[in-house]
Amino acid sequence: MKFRNFKMVDYVVYGRGCFNQLDEILAPRRKDDAPVIFLLDHYFQNDGALKARIPVRGNDLLIDADVSHEPKTSQVDELSQQIKDKFGKVSGVIGIGGGSTMDLAKAVSIMMNNPGKAQDYQGWDLVKNPAVYKAGIPTLSGTGAEVSRTTVLTGPTRKLGMNSDFTPFDQIVLDPALTKDAPANQRFYTGMDCFIHCVESLKGTFINEFSRSYGEKAQDLCEQVFLHENEWTEESDEKLMMASYAGGMSIAYSQVGVAHAISYGLGYLLGTKHGIGNCIVFNHLQDYYPKGVATFHKMVEKNNIFIPEGITKGLTDEQFDTMINVSMGMVPLWENALGKDWKTIMTYDKLRRLYEKF
Repeated sequence: MKFRNFKMVDYVVYGRGCFNQLDEILAPRRKDDAPVIFLLDHYFQNDGALKARIPVRGNDLLIDADVSHEPKTSQVDELSQQIKDKFGKVSGVIGIGGGSTMDLAKAVSIMMNNPGKAQDYQGWDLVKNPAVYKAGIPTLSGTGAEVSRTTVLTGPTRKLGMNSDFTPFDQIVLDPALTKDAPANQRFYTGMDCFIHCVESLKGTFINEFSRSYGEKAQDLCEQVFLHENEWTEESDEKLMMASYAGGMSIAYSQVGVAHAISYGLGYLLGTKHGIGNCIVFNHLQDYYPKGVATFHKMVEKNNIFIPEGITKGLTDEQFDTMINVSMGMVPLWENALGKDWKTIMTYDKLRRLYEKF
């Protein structure tokens, strides 16, 4: 049996206020006149206080990254080419924001050192050259993008990540204080992304003690903050940030499952954002994850969260086909969820009926 040699994030700094060490962390990474590129989630475009804390030096560039929609391969290509045209080489790419911003930073850092287009690298282990130095700084907890070996992108024909050993960040900065002003709904949707990661990992056929140890802890932390605590505190931010990290670690050595495989189809066709898309799908997966879905329903009710319904109503057969084809393409996810013979279990007709429920 051959075991995966798992690439992890090289450096992790954690603690309330550790963002203030970013200048010190980046100093030894700076090369001659090659700038550092900061991609800041556009949610903070008018946040002068946060921008003032970003250590922009010399000819560094701070970009308000538009992540109104999840990153597209075309956006990655355009951004990386603009940076190449302007600077040639860079010292690093730093992503500050939610999962989409961190994924965008990972993808741009890869394309700075790899030829062709971003869509060429959608898949598993297709990236050939190491990326430029990259660091991730989450301002929202749950996606696990800070530790994952993928960067989820929507391309011309599919929604699929760059899954490679060159994708993980070289450095992550986990400062719970950066998440304190996250909108309640968005905090819930991304927190549930983490919870669903854990349910799918723990119930999957790929499960192992490495993944289980992280997944059980992350799921417990999610349930603490969304089910058992009566008010949101600084400690809640800290717990959810560590749940995101541990949840990402859990799926990194196993895999996600049915909810993610199906939500990729929604994201590709309808542009449904990842966190809320997972919630829409998971809401109807009691046949696959009965205990997890029951707990999810309790958390939705306790936190008074709205889960959209009817988003696939009125779609054409061709549109359903598009979603189903994208979903069916997520082979490792289906194998983890249902085993090697998953195609005999999740048929086209069964998947169509599931999509019709959303």
